[in-house]
Amino acid sequence: MCFFLISIIYFCYNHKRLTLIENNFILAIESSCDDTAAAVLNNREVLSNCIYNQNTIHTPYGGIVPELASRAHQSKITPIVNQALHEANIDKKDLNAIAYTQGPGLLGSLLVGSSFAKSMSLALKIPIIPIHHMHGHLLAHFIENNNYESPKFPFIGITVSGGHTQILYVKDYFDMGIIGNTLDDAIGEAFDKCGKQIGLSYPAGQQIDELAKTGDSKKFSFPISNLKGYNVSYSGVKTAFLNFIKNQEKKSPNFISENLNDICASLQYTLIKIILIKIEKIVADLNVSQIVIGGGVSANSELRKQLKNLSSLKKWNLFLPPVEYTTDNAAMIGIAAYYKLMKKRFGELTEICKPRLII
Repeated sequence: MCFFLISIIYFCYNHKRLTLIENNFILAIESSCDDTAAAVLNNREVLSNCIYNQNTIHTPYGGIVPELASRAHQSKITPIVNQALHEANIDKKDLNAIAYTQGPGLLGSLLVGSSFAKSMSLALKIPIIPIHHMHGHLLAHFIENNNYESPKFPFIGITVSGGHTQILYVKDYFDMGIIGNTLDDAIGEAFDKCGKQIGLSYPAGQQIDELAKTGDSKKFSFPISNLKGYNVSYSGVKTAFLNFIKNQEKKSPNFISENLNDICASLQYTLIKIILIKIEKIVADLNVSQIVIGGGVSANSELRKQLKNLSSLKKWNLFLPPVEYTTDNAAMIGIAAYYKLMKKRFGELTEICKPRLII
């Protein structure tokens, strides 16, 4: 009996009482691309969620410069982590685990976050938890203080962002598989590249969304790809848009300025329609009515409006993330880490970052 009690005490000391106390404090770090983010969670509750955005660094170049992104991560990661701990009113010695984004993403950016997390894990002698970035986008819906009901398994998960457009069949927190993917550009990438052609600064997605609100979405027509199966393609509409703008400018040099709102509305309608067609097909084919959306483009007001209209018409159970959890953030990494923590699925210090990490 005495040996049994000693064993329990030893376990609690070395594992920070992971399952024997109410509080499980997780520090999460997200550095997959151009945002340096850190968050602190207590189980499923977000105590802080801090982000340093690099837009001002990359805007002059019209896109993300990987080397500049990794350098910015290096200079900002310590202050962001300190800010997250301060806002959560948590001392680093109170942490039970540290999570980081293992991939996919830019290698240099991933290395900064993973190296910091591993060093801190080693110093504090607490578990390290590598997280798949796309898992985080979907599992953000399970954060406790979202003030709405979480999805039930199974569901269809759709991630729409600057780097990804994926459709997944999700059976459990970490049991999910891709059933549809973009064959070329992601939807967010199409927004940005087309926006650049009409003189908008990077990132162009939010500007297009705002300008489109007072435009006519049926004024101009662009091709809507509809591939077999559940894959999507955005390269065709991007090329057609480029040719359209060049041809119209030859006829009228002021074409863009005179039609900017209508151009944005028509482009946005087309890009959104491509993914909506696939969602409708999947729901009909698989008979799964729970639709979970994640990723930066899920903040787009027209996409949210169209999805709400469709869900009302088709009787879907639609889950749209709060806007603060749409773009890359560390809270989504933290909630994914929580479910791994509960199952004691820890990582190793020797694990490497994977820019093309597969789900």
